[in-house]
Amino acid sequence: MSESVNQLVARAREQVRNLSVAEVAEALETGTVTLVDLREPDEVQREGTIPEAVRAPRGMLEFWADPASPYHRTEFDPSAPTILYCASGGRSALAARTLQALGYADVSHLDGGLAAWKADGRPVTFRAGDAS
Repeated sequence: MSESVNQLVARAREQVRNLSVAEVAEALETGTVTLVDLREPDEVQREGTIPEAVRAPRGMLEFWADPASPYHRTEFDPSAPTILYCASGGRSALAARTLQALGYADVSHLDGGLAAWKADGRPVTFRAGDAS
């Protein structure tokens, strides 16, 4: 029996930590967390990104996050606290489950994604190459 994407996301949300905007902001203030923006480049260009976020399009996450991968990026450390976000929280919940499977011990996601962040009046930034 197959599952719908909504069922997959709901199950992922049950298996990962769902952080509020306030919790993510507090974690960023400590400076000891890696915040990862999973959205596609066109989304980042249109909507901006949370300051300090590492950009990793969802399709590359596993390759960049796995230390055994030839594509591994040093920004990704399985022993470091990692928070993922996307536009509204679906992709980041699924991706958090994936990082758990890769051995990330302290991974969570921003529940509600960038939409919740912006609705709370939090800042976004446009980096060189992001804005048109």
